[in-house]
Amino acid sequence: MRVMGVDPGLTRCGLSVVESGRGRQIVALDVDVVRTPADESLPNRLLMISEHVEHWLDTHHPEVIAVERVFSQQNVSTVMGTAQAGGVIALAAAKRGIAVHFHTPSEVKAAVTGNGGAGKAQVTAMVTRILGLQAKPTPADAADALALAICHCWRAPMIARMAQAEALAAQQRKRFAAKVKAAT
Repeated sequence: MRVMGVDPGLTRCGLSVVESGRGRQIVALDVDVVRTPADESLPNRLLMISEHVEHWLDTHHPEVIAVERVFSQQNVSTVMGTAQAGGVIALAAAKRGIAVHFHTPSEVKAAVTGNGGAGKAQVTAMVTRILGLQAKPTPADAADALALAICHCWRAPMIARMAQAEALAAQQRKRFAAKVKAAT
């Protein structure tokens, strides 16, 4: 499975593409950080991110995109910019029919390090080890984008099983409701 991991942000947006193999084997194919100037207008910054992401989608042809789910109550303007960048990425994927999955930072940290409260240094060290990289990916946004892709590769089978179970449960609820309605 080819996964594009995205650590969204207006100033720095981490992009990565990995390919999963058998078991937990993952190979990094590309990683980069899109930077936009803080003094540029919001629409132009989003356009810059969009153009880079669309180029990556057209170049790498990922099957799925894993994006960090944004949530924070500390800095509303940062959260808004990050959410807007994530929206641009989700839109570009939707235009191409590519599935998008959002993962929380704690999900990503737990998948990569085994600790949902791990620090950036620990995540970077584990990403380096998991992918067998010669050097640590920098800046942290690059490591985070790789961690998101790794997280999705490892969680995808469970996500698929959960979707199947939810679909089956919905069918069973419908059948039960129909039986109850017929009996009354």
